[in-house]
Amino acid sequence: MAIPLLSYSPSSQNQRVAGYEIPGDEQPRLFTTENLLSPADLDVLISAAYRQVFNEQQMTLSTRRTFAEAESQLRIGQINVRDFIRALATSDIFRSRNYDPNSNYRFVQICIQRLLGREVYSEREKIAWSIVLATQGLNGFISALLNTQEYLDNFGENTVPYQRRRILPQRTQGDLPFARTPRYDAYYRERQPQPQPAYDQFAPLKWDMLVRQVDWPRVAGVLLLFTLMTIVLLGLNAGLNIGS
Repeated sequence: MAIPLLSYSPSSQNQRVAGYEIPGDEQPRLFTTENLLSPADLDVLISAAYRQVFNEQQMTLSTRRTFAEAESQLRIGQINVRDFIRALATSDIFRSRNYDPNSNYRFVQICIQRLLGREVYSEREKIAWSIVLATQGLNGFISALLNTQEYLDNFGENTVPYQRRRILPQRTQGDLPFARTPRYDAYYRERQPQPQPAYDQFAPLKWDMLVRQVDWPRVAGVLLLFTLMTIVLLGLNAGLNIGS
């Protein structure tokens, strides 16, 4: 039996307020299969889906090649946009680039930004969805987000998610785009192996340790080479003196 989602209270955000302004250049562009007119339009929609899920910083040609089958299914109508988003967000590439480098809390925040198009309401919401992630796994967590009434009401089956109501006409400055969010933070950096010096440069000199650490064959080779060069130079110098 699955653990029910922990309750949390929504906070005040722009996307919770209905807008009646006339759409302009600053309004987000909607990518949906409901008004596609040509294969080129579908190419643009697919690119928008990649940007939304992976962001520009994670987009590579090899990434798109991984989803060739899912793209083909979307083009011929076997799956809808929501299914395509699910395929991207449950892929091994998304896992390695977003889930593995982050804590559950930060991964939840990233997914809510990219899939629901808004910022998390509170730490309690992070905890609630982190429990879903821990108990149902990555695939179950992504499916739970895509099955929420919030997702269906705002994006439905055929629209690529986007950051909702980032720009308000009544305000001189809008919210920052979610694309600015780094792929990982200090949590990941602190877990990485730290570079260690080959030796402690401030350690006191100990003769017995020095004797054990020195590469004596190499030292002997250098001394022998130096001795031979000295003998050759002395011989050449002596020959020049005799000749003069």
